[in-house]
Amino acid sequence: MKREVKIVGLSYSQSQPNSYVVVLSETNGHRKLPIVIKAQDAQTIALRIEDLKMPRPLTHDIIKKIAEGYRIDCQESVIYKVLEGVFYCKISTNNGIDDVDVETTVGDALSIALTFNCPIYVTEEVLSTCGIQTDDSGNLVSSKSKKKRKTKDPVVSIDDLRRMMDEAIRNEEYEVAAELRDKITKLESEGKWKHF
Repeated sequence: MKREVKIVGLSYSQSQPNSYVVVLSETNGHRKLPIVIKAQDAQTIALRIEDLKMPRPLTHDIIKKIAEGYRIDCQESVIYKVLEGVFYCKISTNNGIDDVDVETTVGDALSIALTFNCPIYVTEEVLSTCGIQTDDSGNLVSSKSKKKRKTKDPVVSIDDLRRMMDEAIRNEEYEVAAELRDKITKLESEGKWKHF
């Protein structure tokens, strides 16, 4: 059985350098699933979440154009297994005749889902094993002490956007860096950001 999830958080990983943590949450439930992803995947996800348009297409945009050209639709992205800390994912596609499942990394599965605007699912087995229980308000519920902790943070913090901008500059992705800079400036002027 699989559960639909949505991305509710993206932040820099304190435990793994040059990595980010994406947090998925059940759409009809109270569990959250934190997953470590690469910086480049986090950058793509952040651009999609913040709805930033790039002047040049990203890799996932190219994949979408090719798929559209051959009338292939991405039906869903599924995180179906975790083994020794590695999440196994697939994207399900259809061309009107055949269904084809393609194995992928979790970062690519999430990026493709956001690019194609298709649902993201996680199997019950993965959520049971790696999910974190929350209460009705979205606060974490500790299984030992039953204490609550607030988790109402923005999806992407301004500090994370700055790290992504610095990473884009290091990789000479100046268009991405400029879009992130503009987003940071906009958030700062609106006062809609938070340092962690």
